[in-house]
Order: sequence, then structure tokens, then C-alpha cells
Amino acid sequence: MNPTVGIAVILTVLQAAHCQMIKDLSACLLGQNLRLDCRYENKTNNPLTYEFSITKDNRKHVIHSSISVSENIYRGRANVTMHKNLVCLHLQSFTTSDEGVYMCELRATNDYTGNQMRNITVIKDKLEKCAGFSLLIQNTSWLLLLLLSLPLLQAVDFVSL
Repeated sequence: MNPTVGIAVILTVLQAAHCQMIKDLSACLLGQNLRLDCRYENKTNNPLTYEFSITKDNRKHVIHSSISVSENIYRGRANVTMHKNLVCLHLQSFTTSDEGVYMCELRATNDYTGNQMRNITVIKDKLEKCAGFSLLIQNTSWLLLLLLSLPLLQAVDFVSL
């Protein structure tokens, strides 16, 4: 086999095999609710599966997942939103009994590198409030509409009758 062709094949396989990677996992309080932001880099259009869990008392508890079944205690309190390169867990009515080591686990379909995992220790008294800017990231459609409409608003001459 030609060495150049061999190198090209290896590079193609390595690029295809490493499709996504978790870049950051952060936690903040939004009122009385916990928000976990799991940011990732995705190099494929393959579907992404996720699982958020907590380890307490040396036992893993599934909070919300597209991979396995969530535990009853979290079903009514947890939901997940997905945006480009961001999976957010929202846990309502966060209390000190919800403290522990939280894990975000992601896997892209046909990603042969296995699951990507990241942990963060969450203690209620040490959590910061979610920043206003990060709230804008969650729903940027209204912000984009506002920015795009500014020139139009400037061009309209409001005349009182």
C-alpha cells in the first residue's frame, strides 16, 4: 500500500472516530433551580444522546437521560434543553439534599471513541447565580430578532397625529 494513501486512511478514521468531546461542565442557580450546562464540540451530524446523573452515598442516580430511565425522585423536577453545542439540565426546587457530584455523559451515534463524561461537584451554598448573558444564550431567537429590527426601527419616522 502506498504510504500516502495509508496515512490518509488513518487520518480519515481518526477524524471520523472522534466525533464529539465535552468542553466544559458548569453549574449555577437560576432562582431556586439548578442549571447544569454541558458544552461540547461536535464534528458530526449524527444524533447525540445524553445522560445527567448524580453520585450520592457512593451510588449513581439518573436524573434525566435519553439513554436510560430516570429515577422517580427526579422525573417531575428535571428537564433538558439542547442547543447548538450545549445540553442544559434544569432541576427545579434545588435543595441541599440535591448536593453531590453531577455527571454529564454524551455519546454521538456511531462514535467509536465511547462516551464522553465530565463531573462537577455541586454544593448549594457555593453556587453562583446564573449570569444574564448565559440566559440570553439559551434563547437567542428573540435577541436576534431585536438586533435585526433595530435598523428598521431607526428608519421609521414616528409622527404623532
